[in-house]
Amino acid sequence: MSQPTADPSLPSPSSAEPLAGRAIAVIGGATAGAEVAHRLAEAGAFVAVFEQNPRPYGKIEDGLPRWHHELRRKEYRTIDAKLSHPHVHFVPNTRIGRDIEFEDLAHRWGFHAVILANGAWRDRPLPIDGADAYIGRGLVYQNPFIVWFNHADEKDWPGERFEAVDDALVVGGGLASIDVAKVLMLETTRARLRERGIDEPLLALELKGIPKVLERHGLRFEELGLAGCTLFYRRRLEDMPLVEIPDDATPERRAKAESARRKLLEKAIEKYRFRVEPLSAPDGLLVEDGRLVGLRFRRTRIDGGRIVPTDETFDRRGSLILSSIGSIPEPIPGIAMKGELFAFADWDLGRLDAYPNVFSAGNVVTGKGNIVASRKHASHVAERAIAAFLGVGEGDRCAESDLLADTDEATRAWTDRVAGALADHPPHDPPALARLAARVQARQSASDYPGSYQTWISRVTPPDLE
Repeated sequence: MSQPTADPSLPSPSSAEPLAGRAIAVIGGATAGAEVAHRLAEAGAFVAVFEQNPRPYGKIEDGLPRWHHELRRKEYRTIDAKLSHPHVHFVPNTRIGRDIEFEDLAHRWGFHAVILANGAWRDRPLPIDGADAYIGRGLVYQNPFIVWFNHADEKDWPGERFEAVDDALVVGGGLASIDVAKVLMLETTRARLRERGIDEPLLALELKGIPKVLERHGLRFEELGLAGCTLFYRRRLEDMPLVEIPDDATPERRAKAESARRKLLEKAIEKYRFRVEPLSAPDGLLVEDGRLVGLRFRRTRIDGGRIVPTDETFDRRGSLILSSIGSIPEPIPGIAMKGELFAFADWDLGRLDAYPNVFSAGNVVTGKGNIVASRKHASHVAERAIAAFLGVGEGDRCAESDLLADTDEATRAWTDRVAGALADHPPHDPPALARLAARVQARQSASDYPGSYQTWISRVTPPDLE
């Protein structure tokens, strides 16, 4: 039997490419995965990116609300450029654990390393026994809700659909839960305006804010007849993690950051007209006729930074319960879990005892699903960027891109460390690399991938994708 010949696109050893002859699988093609793949490819490695969806944009497409349209388009272009590298081989519609066993990929395909960059897509369960029995019957989780919202205007969207309704209860705290509250307020306001014959674009309403747009039409919010949604948060307003507080912060710096947090939240409340009920933790279900119609909350207090339940409870009814208390990684068969996260032996590089050739990057390690969760900006930069992200930055929308820039820098530094570790592994000879490439190409063919990333993206991107 003749040996496979080397694919001319495969890297060959050279002093300028320290990882030539090494083969690396990256699971997940979004912000972290694309950055890792590109940097390793630049060092000469053969990189296969396995993506569970047709498009690789991850939380940029399905988690970042569509009013961030400029930031989304910028990140699409960035990811596209990185995954178009000739040494990067994109494999769409391939879920590890379903289409390929993780153990096979890590131990038998022939990769020198496997990098988990698949993010955090599973909603953390609402912490009330039996709550998940009411999913679709009064309870909705944040991730599918925002996915729907981002694709709601696509004519051929095949996914699950929801409705933004008035008088909803949102359980959460943080940027993602504010996004959920904004979706509810913007969409219910638009619906009431349409009843009056006024068609106000989403982007204009988000940019200007609800009160200013209504004023232009000679209206006040109270005239719309909306109850509005309420965000229930188990801590104080100043505890909401909108501005980072370093672990070694002085009391003065901590107080300043807490004041900035409250100010940002109050601006968002004023501009989008949702309410926040602090010091309230979900404690029980209100069920009628087999449907969740509200929640029992327990008052809390903060003692030395800890949440302390009190004896006081209260009931709140709502037309919908939206849980937005965080995202965690999806389990992958073959990888041991420790609580909600993978059982990492080395949390810095995301390494696993059972798979010494596996590394992990991004939110799959942190267990945070928000795209800006890993920011490490100085507090004054973070406040400006977060204000822009929330839409309360006095028109300075471009500043929100700073939130991703720092995350990219952290990913680059992490990738350089991994590349250094992989450089010690002996490279594949050309026939071995060709055999691995053939396996990757077979999986691409199974997904009807044409071999060209740009051709594929043009084919699978709907014309009305925002």
